[in-house]
Amino acid sequence: MTQPSRDLEPVHSARDLYGVELRRQRQLIGLSLDRMSDIVNYSKTHLHGVETGERLPLPPISEKLDAAFGTGELFQGLWGAVKREYTPRRFDHCLELEARAVRIQEFCAGIVPGLLQTSAYMRALFTEGNPQMSSGEIDSLVAARLGRQEVMRRDSPPHFWWILGEAALRQAVGGPEVMYGQLATLLPLVQSRCTTIQIVPFAAGSCTLMNGALILLTLPDNSTIVYQEGPRNGEIFDDRETVTQRVREYDLMKASALPPRDSAALIEATMEMYEPCESPRT
Repeated sequence: MTQPSRDLEPVHSARDLYGVELRRQRQLIGLSLDRMSDIVNYSKTHLHGVETGERLPLPPISEKLDAAFGTGELFQGLWGAVKREYTPRRFDHCLELEARAVRIQEFCAGIVPGLLQTSAYMRALFTEGNPQMSSGEIDSLVAARLGRQEVMRRDSPPHFWWILGEAALRQAVGGPEVMYGQLATLLPLVQSRCTTIQIVPFAAGSCTLMNGALILLTLPDNSTIVYQEGPRNGEIFDDRETVTQRVREYDLMKASALPPRDSAALIEATMEMYEPCESPRT
């Protein structure tokens, strides 16, 4: 049964104003969502979500809408307002999609991805990145991230595929003890019923995605959403051109990465760097 759409509030929300204007322009010229999808090369699901205020109008859809409707830069201007309103919540939207995904593929160059992090590793990351925060605030961040990992313990979890840069194994977040525990946690997930982990070794050289992070989220309707993060910001995409390009890049990354068995061997070898020395017997 379809859930009723919420009431839009275009006076108070730029995203709602965008949705109202999109529906108005589409209906003015008598276009169905199916036909609109063909014209702008975005899924019907995404367009419906934009019209109802449930999804962001992901770039470059605004330029395509202005061209289709002959509205100058109307939608591009509205997107600027939406972006200013919504920028701090982009990753929150990614998390909302992650909770619904049936397949999650992720690449992370320099740190262990959030879904794989131990609480000690999280705490070290948050503490080092936010030295001004109180221990209580750090506790809240750790608890929130641990809650995110519930998706891995569902009765029917998504299929996960992670690709990590070797730097993620060697960057000593929190010190040797924390890293030893973190890498030990990765080992049983390298190849299991619903998880795969591959490592891209330094010897593989540079590649397109090595300086950032990439998440590919496949939803129940078989559509794929891309979240790509750089040093300063993150962006979400679901237009076919960008999704196709990022999926291809991810597949090339898989080809550059070590197979799971060799990835496990590299993780074990790196753990030896962090293994505590036994106290000498007396």
